Amino acid sequence: MKSIEIKGTLRKEVGKKATRELRKDDQVPCVLYGGEKVMHFYAESKTFRFLVYTPNVYIVTLDIDGQKVQAIMKDIAFHPVTDNILHIDFLQIFDDKKLNIAVPVKLNGLALGVQEGGKLMLKQRKLKVRGFAKDLPDTLDVDITEMTLGKSKKVSELSFDNLELLDPKNSVVATVRLTRSAMSAADGELEEGQDAPADGEATEAAE
Repeated sequence: MKSIEIKGTLRKEVGKKATRELRKDDQVPCVLYGGEKVMHFYAESKTFRFLVYTPNVYIVTLDIDGQKVQAIMKDIAFHPVTDNILHIDFLQIFDDKKLNIAVPVKLNGLALGVQEGGKLMLKQRKLKVRGFAKDLPDTLDVDITEMTLGKSKKVSELSFDNLELLDPKNSVVATVRLTRSAMSAADGELEEGQDAPADGEATEAAE
């Protein structure tokens, strides 16, 4: 999985007034959980743009006053009007402990149903998995080549090395929807198929 480094500074004060002052200075208050102690720190808002405004998921190396730890972003709060980042929670991770994380889904191949005029629909942009940090991929690659019209790919049909899928097994990941053009084509084929027996019957009668 991709990684990104963010430099932060330990907070000396954690009250509401201090938090407001940080935000005025374009700093984002953050909390790191999961280690020996909870760490309150802050970092410049611009340093989070590659972490937050992207479909990718990253392992984050937090450099807090020279102390480096590995973490993942667990929660984020935005201002309801300006969309500025108000707060971010991080969870510290360890090489010998499994973690739960949502990983982006990537559909590979050209579905048979799409070739027949259907429309491919991605229903789950991310799937929750459990595994060690070293085994986490950038994306969960799903082969859709054999998907025909009206068919779906469910979580129960997927498997990935060293990862446990946490979403319900009946959750639909992708489907090929039957479009109007595909329905029209199917109706046309049906009509042609109905005409053929009639000709055959006429030939038999003539004989």
